[in-house]
Order: sequence, then C-alpha cells, then structure tokens
Amino acid sequence: MAIKLYDLCGRDERLRFSPFCWRVRMALAHKGLSFTTQPWRFLEKDAIAFANHDKVPVLVDGEQVVTDSFDIMRYLDDTYPQAPLFGEGASYQRARFFKHYVERSVTPALFKIVALDLLAAIHPDDRDYFRETREARFGCTLESLHQPEKGRAQLKQALAPVYAQLNDADFIDGDSPAGADYLLFGSMMWAYTVSNESLVDAEDGVDQWFKRMLAVHDGIAGKAATVRDIA
Repeated sequence: MAIKLYDLCGRDERLRFSPFCWRVRMALAHKGLSFTTQPWRFLEKDAIAFANHDKVPVLVDGEQVVTDSFDIMRYLDDTYPQAPLFGEGASYQRARFFKHYVERSVTPALFKIVALDLLAAIHPDDRDYFRETREARFGCTLESLHQPEKGRAQLKQALAPVYAQLNDADFIDGDSPAGADYLLFGSMMWAYTVSNESLVDAEDGVDQWFKRMLAVHDGIAGKAATVRDIA
C-alpha cells in the first residue's frame, strides 16, 4: 500500500507550504520512497480525526499512522533504514537540538518576513482561523508582526552557525543532504513558497545551499508550485 501524506495546502491545492510537511516530503524523497499527498486545510479537522491529531503532517503507511514531522522522520529511519536521516545515539540527539534551534530561532525570523504574504496564501475560508490563532500566539496583530527588514536581520544572525558550517561543506550534513538539511529547508521552503520577499542575500552561502536543496531528489522541491506560479 502506498504511503500517504496529509499535506497542508493554501488557496490553491497546488500550493503546499507547511514547513513540517516539507520536512517529511524531503525525507521520503531522501529514502527513495514513493508516496501520494492528500491536500488538507486548517479547518478540515475531521479529515485527520482518525490520527487523534488536529494538524498535519499525518503519515499513513499501511496500518501505521504517524504524526509530528520529527516523529515521522524517526519512524522512517526505523522502518526504512536505508539512507539514514539522523543516525543513532549522539547523532540523533544533535538532530533533536538542531530541530529546536530551527523552530525557536530561524522560523520566528522567517515569520516576520512573510506574515502577511502567508495570510494571503492561505485559503480564504481559513484566514480568520489563522489570524486568530497566530495573533493569540504572538500577542500582536499580523500587521504589527510583518517587518521584513527586521526579520531578515534577525534571520541572518540566527543563521550564523549555518553559514559557518556551509563554508566547509555543500550541505549541513556534509557532502549530501540528510536530516539537518531537511529540518532547516522545511522552514526556508515555507517562506519561499508563499512570498516574493528575499530571505537572504543573493548568492551567499545559504542562498546557494537553498538552490542546491531545490535541485536534489530530482528537483521535488524546485518543481513545486509557489505564489509566483499561481495567479
């Protein structure tokens, strides 16, 4: 039975922008696994009630149902050990640390760059829900949060260790991408997909890495629809 991934979509079903779903899509491609995606929107809670979860990604692999992007990636390593994403022991713990770094330092900076673009990319029926939940989380309006210049400055500072790592390798995990690359790429792809705003300086180390990531695994990410492609 084919693997199915419930994947967040926007105002157009082709627009897939969840950072967490992109982590999983890249992980599946990394392992050479075929899969299908099921587009899902924020208010379609009933569609994933079977998973006892209210958000995506949700991975269905035969009888197995797995939620949370990091748990899904670990499941894929356990079930399909070829082409490991994280490794074991200390390698796995470092990957967990990197996950927290991305979510707590990188993603908030990206949100400042694309907040209102993200709102526009969401299906109109979901926008009130998105605004209400995100404004409650951040304690301010999306309009106040949307500060692209400040976001870019914050992002550049947050990415300092990544720039240093990429001075010595093409990918965060070395000569080829693996789990850490997908953890960061998910968030960068999220912002890139919904906005025309520049995220980093053109042709700097992270920009070149991002372009390499768009091309890996037969260009699964590079071929994806963005707001640039959807009227």
